[in-house]
Amino acid sequence: MAASRLFHLVYLLLDRGHQTAGELADVLQVSPRTVLRDVDALSAAGIPVYTTRGSAGGVYLSDDRILDPTIFTDEERHNLLSALRNLPCGSQEDAMEKLTALFARREPDWLQVHLSHWGAQEEDERFLLIRRAVLQRRMLSFAYTPVYRETAMRTVYPARLVFKESAWYLQAFDQLRQDYRIFRLSRMSAPITLGDPFHRRLTPPDLEAEASVPPLFQVEAHLRFQPDLAWKVLDDFDQSRIQYMPDGTLEVQGTFPNTIWLTRFILSYGTGVEVLAPDSLREDVAQAAYSIWQSTKGAPAEEQPAPPE
Repeated sequence: MAASRLFHLVYLLLDRGHQTAGELADVLQVSPRTVLRDVDALSAAGIPVYTTRGSAGGVYLSDDRILDPTIFTDEERHNLLSALRNLPCGSQEDAMEKLTALFARREPDWLQVHLSHWGAQEEDERFLLIRRAVLQRRMLSFAYTPVYRETAMRTVYPARLVFKESAWYLQAFDQLRQDYRIFRLSRMSAPITLGDPFHRRLTPPDLEAEASVPPLFQVEAHLRFQPDLAWKVLDDFDQSRIQYMPDGTLEVQGTFPNTIWLTRFILSYGTGVEVLAPDSLREDVAQAAYSIWQSTKGAPAEEQPAPPE
């Protein structure tokens, strides 16, 4: 029956390691197509069984599986595999529950993540859906609003969730771009999962390398912040880059993306920040602040005094 076959399939992978679908089909006395359907069902249940194509392809357990055979003696490994093979079959649902529990790590509930604003749960629900898509290896479709561009639909193979600089991001292989991309979760709308679990092997690049800015678009900036904004400075910068001055102000020097983002980021500090260098950045921030003042006053630009030198 199917439940017994699922136990036997996992047993074979633990015992023999990498196997082709044909090799598993011969032992289990079913067709390779049935083996692949079983692998789909196991993967969807969170059991780390995957397939790859090509000359070296086949069915395997993920390298980061909990049941690492190197931590068992030969006798312990034999007993474990025997117990797995002889577990009571029951229904297929029962088999899935037992196998999922076997590979799951039970940890104390020491961490909770809430992404939503106070009094709302939409962002938490979106995060849970995306996390399930990553774990179950299900394709995702969603509307995405990139910086300074219109919202558009994206379809991706989700690879991993990353938390960086106070925000969650999804690294995924984008079908449209045919390459890996980073998506900020707060800019993703109405995500849905598509189809059956996929078996594509995902190897997203290191986040720092993927998000690096070419030297041509970088600027060395020196900023000074007022003492009452120390909390925000600590939120936005690594403490190793913050210098506390005798008068209580805080100074930060570093390399930043030389884009409109930097000007708007500096303006988020209001009158509590001063650009010490470079002069070009000082001018950009002054002009942007002057434009805000113009729009706030509501008078035509020609009626406004020129910004200070």
